[in-house]
Amino acid sequence: MDLLKDRIEKDGKVISDQVISVDSFINHMVDPVLMMEIGTEFARRFAAGKVTKVLTVEASGIAVGLTTAMALKVPLLFAKKKKPSTLDHNYYLSNIYSFTKQESVDVYVAKKYLTDNDRVLIVDDFLARGEALKGMTGLVKQAGAVLVGIGIVIEKVFQGGGQALRESGIPIESLVKIHSLEGGKLHLGE
Repeated sequence: MDLLKDRIEKDGKVISDQVISVDSFINHMVDPVLMMEIGTEFARRFAAGKVTKVLTVEASGIAVGLTTAMALKVPLLFAKKKKPSTLDHNYYLSNIYSFTKQESVDVYVAKKYLTDNDRVLIVDDFLARGEALKGMTGLVKQAGAVLVGIGIVIEKVFQGGGQALRESGIPIESLVKIHSLEGGKLHLGE
């Protein structure tokens, strides 16, 4: 996706050999035009999967999740990082470790919103080590739903999470792949 690549090259900020910031257009301040294009692209790539729900984790996945759900004309469901008082004992729970935040969090989804009748597309802004996605796929498995695939805005290939998930048979579509951030330089690939 050339529009996204161009924006990452122009406005992405390499923080370290492991971290790039896209805060100014994806996951702090959101460029709505770019995000609509991203959602439309995921809808195109997963159209044959007969998706019934788009699943993401709060908070940075919500923008891409919403535009993808809009393009697919299905509901967006996001896993909550804190158990709300309105959530009774009927929920799925998964633990996710965040490399960026260096912490583990439990995420919750109400059972009434994710069932064995669903065909789920998981979307997120980043794929690095794959921990968040392992937790999200765990929620889908607990529900007995079908995982159609995973859509990722930016994959940091050098951190290995994508390879491990693909080896387990999960279809993953990444719009942009970063092969290295070494020396403060951005190296994109196909």
